[in-house]
Amino acid sequence: MKLKYSQKTIASILASLLIFATHGIGSAESLAGKMGDKRFSPTLSLDPKEACYKSYLAYIAASGHSAYATTFYSRVVDLHIFCSGKLNAPLQKAAEETALRICRSGFVRWKVKTASGGCAIAASK
Repeated sequence: MKLKYSQKTIASILASLLIFATHGIGSAESLAGKMGDKRFSPTLSLDPKEACYKSYLAYIAASGHSAYATTFYSRVVDLHIFCSGKLNAPLQKAAEETALRICRSGFVRWKVKTASGGCAIAASK
């Protein structure tokens, strides 16, 4: 008789654990299509062939932790715009660090300076 009741108890406990486990899995949602933490609005040309525009669209479409870095832009004095994106990194902070590093490497590679002060994270998620 005791075995009969203990089996029901064990089955009930396992069923409730299964309910809680599936709830945790369902709450992890994709970041695809989300803007994330927007720090400033990047200046984009809206030309579908332009690299920074493609990079920004890829950032928005990314499903994991991602970041988009670009130079501040002043229409009067800056002729160069650098941008970069890191998509689907393990952590948001890692995505931000990588995007900033890649953006800043453009200044060294092309040997230019901007009056606006360099790269910054425009958005991250």
